[in-house]
Amino acid sequence: VQLQASGGGLVQAGGSLRLSCAASGRTFSTYAVGWFRQAPGKEREFVTHINRSGASTVYADSVKGRFTISRDNVKNTVYLQMNGLKTEDTAVYYCAARSSGTWGVAPADYAYWGQGTLVTVSS
Repeated sequence: VQLQASGGGLVQAGGSLRLSCAASGRTFSTYAVGWFRQAPGKEREFVTHINRSGASTVYADSVKGRFTISRDNVKNTVYLQMNGLKTEDTAVYYCAARSSGTWGVAPADYAYWGQGTLVTVSS
């Protein structure tokens, strides 16, 4: 599966953005998808995960209550709605896919990666 992330940009603190992760292939529904982010000088960190059907989600504590992941398996797209953005959310955001039915929080758990989209939150 090939992934393409989009939707990043510059937003003021407290604002919102919606990221999209578009996937190629007719078997997208067989992949769980996660979002990760990497700030300058820091390691890539887990943000959220959604299972194959979209019925189960997991969030990092730092984004819980502010970010919402969803998916549309007809459109082969996963979305990340980000509300209440903070300056510390500034990072390159990556979507990733894995074929396992279980969820993973480590980058090594995911075999397929998109190219990343930059989110900058200004104060």
